[in-house]
Amino acid sequence: MIVGTAKIYLHANWVHSLKEKRMVVKSLIDKVKHKFNVSIAEVEDLDVHQSIVIGIACVSNSTKHSNQCIQSVVEYIEQNTEAVVQNIEVEIL
Repeated sequence: MIVGTAKIYLHANWVHSLKEKRMVVKSLIDKVKHKFNVSIAEVEDLDVHQSIVIGIACVSNSTKHSNQCIQSVVEYIEQNTEAVVQNIEVEIL
């Protein structure tokens, strides 16, 4: 069993309340869940208005497939959010 994980750090400088942040995060998570077969959730900085940290996990039987899955999700997030991607940490175990 191969597990691919990624942590994506985003910055949304136009967000001024936790309610706005929740709307952005929920929309992004729902889009990814609908398009890809991965687990995804906000994992850090839950109470920080402009900082979004999203965790993604993909389970597969091959390293190549797991890596492709994570990279596809990361690219999709980069293209479908107005937030600035600050950092991406990918691990294939």
